Amino acid sequence: MAHQRFSRRGVILSAGATLCLPALARAESEPVLGVRNNTSSFSRQNWQDHFDTLGKAAIVADTTSRALHFWSGDGETYNIYPTSVPRSDELTKRGYTRIVRKRVGPDWTPTPSMIERDPDLSYMPPGPDNPLGTHAMYLDWPAYLIHGTHDTRKIGRLSSDGCIGLYNHMIEALYEIAPIGTQVRII
Repeated sequence: MAHQRFSRRGVILSAGATLCLPALARAESEPVLGVRNNTSSFSRQNWQDHFDTLGKAAIVADTTSRALHFWSGDGETYNIYPTSVPRSDELTKRGYTRIVRKRVGPDWTPTPSMIERDPDLSYMPPGPDNPLGTHAMYLDWPAYLIHGTHDTRKIGRLSSDGCIGLYNHMIEALYEIAPIGTQVRII
């Protein structure tokens, strides 16, 4: 008969692990309030849930999961991009719109409501300090855009004044494949 030796350290570690297991199981199955979503929480969307047809192309910007979903007009390309989203519901416009203009090296002019909140804001030409990053796609809603950002800390956060922001390298890729006329839904 084999003789097993128990150490005090082994018993303490085993007891500690046994006590922690129920809490770990609950943590995996229960959502934690106040924890922000990240790329691991992105879920695949179906364009049919949002649009009748793909048209030229389609975009769904999901402000809850902080992800932008893109489908090409032929349905062959489906990409998901992490985004920054408006910092409050008052700044968030939801509904259907479309891309009406695109620009490489956009300049930026703060809106009157932005200036009201921060009187030091002023016009910015294209460049590394411009809040619109390297590329911008203008929607048919005034002052609402899908654009890049030089401040990568904003992605995945409630940080914009109404726009949907992407990393510069991702907006550059989206800019190339999303034609003017792409339908957009902000949810």
